[in-house]
Amino acid sequence: MKSFTYVAQPARVVFGAGTLGQLAGEIERLGARRALVLSTPEQRTSAEEVAQLLGARAAGVFDRAVMHVPIETARQAREAAARLEADCAVAIGGGSTIGLGKAIALESGLPIVAVPTTYAGSEMTPIYGITEAGLKKTGRDARVLPRTVIYDPELTLGLPVGISVTSALNAIAHAAEGLYAKDGNPVMDLMAEEGIRAIAASLGTIRARPRDGEARAQALYGAWLCGTVLGNVGMALHHKLCHTLGGSFNLPHAETHTIVLPHALAYNASAAPQAMQRIARALGTGDAAQGVYDLACANGAPVALRDIGLRAEDLDTACDIALRNQYPNPRPLEREAIRALLQDAFEGRRPGP
Repeated sequence: MKSFTYVAQPARVVFGAGTLGQLAGEIERLGARRALVLSTPEQRTSAEEVAQLLGARAAGVFDRAVMHVPIETARQAREAAARLEADCAVAIGGGSTIGLGKAIALESGLPIVAVPTTYAGSEMTPIYGITEAGLKKTGRDARVLPRTVIYDPELTLGLPVGISVTSALNAIAHAAEGLYAKDGNPVMDLMAEEGIRAIAASLGTIRARPRDGEARAQALYGAWLCGTVLGNVGMALHHKLCHTLGGSFNLPHAETHTIVLPHALAYNASAAPQAMQRIARALGTGDAAQGVYDLACANGAPVALRDIGLRAEDLDTACDIALRNQYPNPRPLEREAIRALLQDAFEGRRPGP
């Protein structure tokens, strides 16, 4: 067994149907009195319902969260929190909203309560990302880790099937890379494999019966595990490519992860055979890369970057950006091979054996 260091991230998780009703008590537990409720414009109604639930503890609603957390939006949210004298924030939504909460916490130290409505997993990590001048910069800081996470499967019952599938595959990506992370450990390996298994097993039911409560709970459980893995170990090639494609070309986050993951796994397969075995076992298939690709296809997810807005003429630039400030990766990053990976992902090819 390899040597490892394991340091647990502090986290309080409240999981179960109807647990949103405990939000006011969780804010009181933090010693907070005025919560700024964050959301995307599309989830304004949900944010207002949360504010109503909080009553006098609600400082207001800020509904401008968008993908990849542009620096301008982060500044507006920080200014709103200061103006409204908020002493905590409640982020209800997916990775965009939780990312905005982190951007506020990064400068102010404001405690965040996360209420995920997708399977993004950002709520379990001290990782933040802010996009400025066309480049997405990421980092780790303990201040941005939400103090409490409320997982209420009832909040995911209305999540459209297409978004559910890509969000779930995004979560699988966190666990998959955790299995070959340079700073991985046996505890995270167990969580990663179980998280992948739970999510993969839930998707067929969610697609057939979107309001199946048990399937939604299983997917959210898997997302919690996958997000915990991402929060405790480092990222590698897959996340570097997705941050490049999302931040520099404004591609949708979950769809980009869904498309790139099988190709990143294929790239690393020979250098991380044990990780690939665990991923394949969790998926119930013989090959990790092909298993992820087939899972996406079987559930109607996009598999080609050209279908989500990337242009062929952007591929060389994307390759150049991805090779800068490289993340640790099991296989060295080779320009020709990375360019071929991007071409395969652009065209939506199924990874070879």
